[in-house]
Amino acid sequence: MSNQNWTQNNIPNLNGKVIVITGANSGLGFETATTVAEKGATVVMTARNTTKGQRAFDEIMEAYPNATLDLMTLDVGDLSSVRAFADAFKAKYNRLDVLLNNAGVMAIPRQETADGFEMQLGVNHLGHFALTGLLLDVIVNTPNARIHNVSSSANYMGTINFDDLMGEQEYSRWGAYGQSKLANIFFTFELQKRLSEAGYDTMVNSSHPGLVMSNLQANSVEQSGTGMEAIMYRIIGPLMAQNIEMGILPMLYGMTAVDAKGGVFYGPRTFNLRGYPAEKKTNEEAYDADKLRRFFDESEKLTGITYNLGERATV
Repeated sequence: MSNQNWTQNNIPNLNGKVIVITGANSGLGFETATTVAEKGATVVMTARNTTKGQRAFDEIMEAYPNATLDLMTLDVGDLSSVRAFADAFKAKYNRLDVLLNNAGVMAIPRQETADGFEMQLGVNHLGHFALTGLLLDVIVNTPNARIHNVSSSANYMGTINFDDLMGEQEYSRWGAYGQSKLANIFFTFELQKRLSEAGYDTMVNSSHPGLVMSNLQANSVEQSGTGMEAIMYRIIGPLMAQNIEMGILPMLYGMTAVDAKGGVFYGPRTFNLRGYPAEKKTNEEAYDADKLRRFFDESEKLTGITYNLGERATV
């Protein structure tokens, strides 16, 4: 990746492209939805809460009256909702140029999803794994489609704990978050490998936004009642965080840039905290081929969604 300072101005025209964004009603998802809508994409905004989703939808339409938006309900923490969304999407659309797996929760006390998964792994990874698998036939039949998984710098402190994936034996809010964000990268690398080996031109990449203050921190503090963390965010936010327009650049780059690559992790250039998008190394664990394969297989078992990637028929 060259050293140019890539920004929203470098996004190509997105007319005719269909982009699905999970968690599009707030934070990074909302900002990204606004940006790609302005560039002409048909944006399918998904939200768990329809009221919040409608508010976000109205806000974008007010700013860009010519935007093409579609608001659909999706709770990635519930596999029945994921299946219903996939069916509803396929009934309306026959192409999917970009799937942005963005919705997430961060550092919350231990809870379980509707399917009995630990909430952070369930929402941040397993729900998106299932969603991607269910939409894959549409994705691979869309030329040069992309799948982008939003991770976090917390991947560096994560580890995939195969013996206690759901944190039933011991649970730490931040440990579970780190695991779920490393899971995003495991999924990215392994899916790209499988797609490439089967001959598909679909690109899968991942990114993290650096330090951006969003509703994730507020939600984490509120659910955990951690006064110390709240104080810490108030102090480091103004000193080290970058604004959300900069924070979404790594994901926009992976989703739309002409020279973006598959199987790559993007982040802010300067100390992984702030700056323009650049290629980054991930947690060492993500370069272990056996672990990647094992975790992908485990994700298939847990979600009941199997990725059938036969060799692509060449015409």
